[in-house]
Amino acid sequence: MSTSADPLAALAQLPGVAESVESMRKAVDRVYGHRVMRRRSAEITAEAALRGARGNAALSGADWALEEVRRRTDFGGDDEARTVGAALRLTAEAGQLLTIWRQSPLRVLARLHLVAAGGAGTGADDGVIGRPRLAGEPVVEPLVDLPLPAADEVAGRLDGLSGLVMAGSSAPALVTAAVVHGELLALRPFGSYNGLVARTAERIVLINSGLDPKAVCPAEVGHAELGAAAYRAALDGYVSGTPDGMAAWIAHCGRAVELGMRESTAVCEALQRGAA
Repeated sequence: MSTSADPLAALAQLPGVAESVESMRKAVDRVYGHRVMRRRSAEITAEAALRGARGNAALSGADWALEEVRRRTDFGGDDEARTVGAALRLTAEAGQLLTIWRQSPLRVLARLHLVAAGGAGTGADDGVIGRPRLAGEPVVEPLVDLPLPAADEVAGRLDGLSGLVMAGSSAPALVTAAVVHGELLALRPFGSYNGLVARTAERIVLINSGLDPKAVCPAEVGHAELGAAAYRAALDGYVSGTPDGMAAWIAHCGRAVELGMRESTAVCEALQRGAA
């Protein structure tokens, strides 16, 4: 990453990034300009949250049909059910953490992991919930098989990421969201649920930046639609740290937002027809 005073803004100058940002913004504008959004935005927000949680869980190995997610009330039975429950809780919690994010992103990340894990005081893993892993502690993250950074590197890079967020940037929201998402996946700072937490953090950045104030841009839907193989390939680009790799990861995240927007546009049109 660039060592300039605003490294995120430097990333925004990489070849192809401006085009990704512009394409994504057009997709966002189309949804926010839809006539249904002026009258029924709360319904679009609720549906985007549900579909985003489904997409988030799908990438973590629990690829349930939307209607199954919608109708289920018990999420404690098996690993897939717990993953879907964690994704639903994270989506609900994200909106409560927006004001804290810019002042204390590490506090937000700890809270997200606590929420994903279902709270404290419930088992033998309580001591590792809600804090970055220590040396020698295992990590369960089936989607990402990249080399795992050492605990001391994780601590240093988390501090660096926190500093970037708190300092602010002139970079477009997509760039900041992609870096937060990619860095958390690369680090896998927690013993579990890192993918769910990383994609929820991306959601928080997109909402908190003002790009998506009504939370109707479920990027998680797009990430799931693009598929696990493309996700891992794009993440490899981020981890490489090369200009082309970083640009490819940012473009991948931008495309995910666009696909999430397409989903919300379809919801708007269904509501307009009276079909949903």
